[in-house]
Amino acid sequence: MTINFDEIIERRGTDSIKWSQFDPDIIPMWVADMDFRSPEPVIRALHERIEHGVFGYGDVGKELKNAISERLLNRYNWKVEPEEIVFLPNLVNGLFIAGKGIGEPTDRILVQTPVYGPFLMSADQAKRPMDVAELTKVVDGRKIRYEIDFDAFEAAITPETSLFLLCSPHNPVGRVWERWELEKMAEICLRHNVTICSDEIHSDLVYSGYQHIPTATLSTEVADNTITLLAASKTFNLPGLSLGFAIVKNPELRKKVTDIFGGMGVHISSLGFTATLAAYREGQPWLDELLKYLQGNRDYLENYVAENFPRILTTHQEGTYLGWLDCCDAGLPGLPHEFFTQEARVAVTGGWFGQGCQGFVRMNYGCPRSVLVEALDRMHEAISRIG
Repeated sequence: MTINFDEIIERRGTDSIKWSQFDPDIIPMWVADMDFRSPEPVIRALHERIEHGVFGYGDVGKELKNAISERLLNRYNWKVEPEEIVFLPNLVNGLFIAGKGIGEPTDRILVQTPVYGPFLMSADQAKRPMDVAELTKVVDGRKIRYEIDFDAFEAAITPETSLFLLCSPHNPVGRVWERWELEKMAEICLRHNVTICSDEIHSDLVYSGYQHIPTATLSTEVADNTITLLAASKTFNLPGLSLGFAIVKNPELRKKVTDIFGGMGVHISSLGFTATLAAYREGQPWLDELLKYLQGNRDYLENYVAENFPRILTTHQEGTYLGWLDCCDAGLPGLPHEFFTQEARVAVTGGWFGQGCQGFVRMNYGCPRSVLVEALDRMHEAISRIG
């Protein structure tokens, strides 16, 4: 199967948040959606659904739930019953629902930083205090790697901590957690009676040499203590179709999730159902090709930084399509993400990942290679101008 991921698709004027937030001469590499056309089976299924012409409230029925169960069994040997699947508009909703529904109103929420901004926002949304366990940054030459300080992780848990929000694979640092790391975090949470909400939206976007392990597959005890958040949206570039889902094996925990969600009065997009079903049934060949292309982009980004930005470090992304650049010692004036936006005309994300991350930027390389090349060349020129 040959797919042209090098194709430039004009997204300006198509209600794209990614491409409408900045001036036309700025290359947007911030928000996490890709600039690739979704799989042809998905587009075809949407056309057929649209041709029907009636768009009432959707009822997923059993077909999509069965497709999800089959996919999880085939990929992870994870047996999930259809009734254990709860559909959501998106996974940020899932984080907020967990924040509101797990524990008492005065309980605390644990997160690891750096982390995707809505993890930090979930505590504010729930009006609950937050505990922070910082990941440990390890420098090895021109690369950085983040590891878990398990003593600090456990020390961050208080008697009032009832919920841990886990990002796996991790956005933005790109770690695909190993089994022993997941087991250690899960064991600590079980011992302290802390429920795990594991955001695994990037689980399909894992590179050669690494393997995603769903947290809930570690043991029956861990499964009963875990809410797993998943979606096809990042994998198959469908975020605008608004469909995610939670896997909740524990019936009591599942009722808490459904009670909160039901009280929000939110309906799920019927087109999201259609796209997700087609993606899971027929999208794997497209995904196989995508991962090869993204791995090429990842390698190009890391090599370019190593060769041209002597004072900037990068992680080696094990998963996701989001590069993480350490610009703390680059000597850039002001905040790095503002510098690159204003001086290089490349919009990257910064200031959104927790305390101590002001000198870092996240860069979305889910785009045609030529766009990545131009963006990095612009960044290099901007840095060269300041000496």
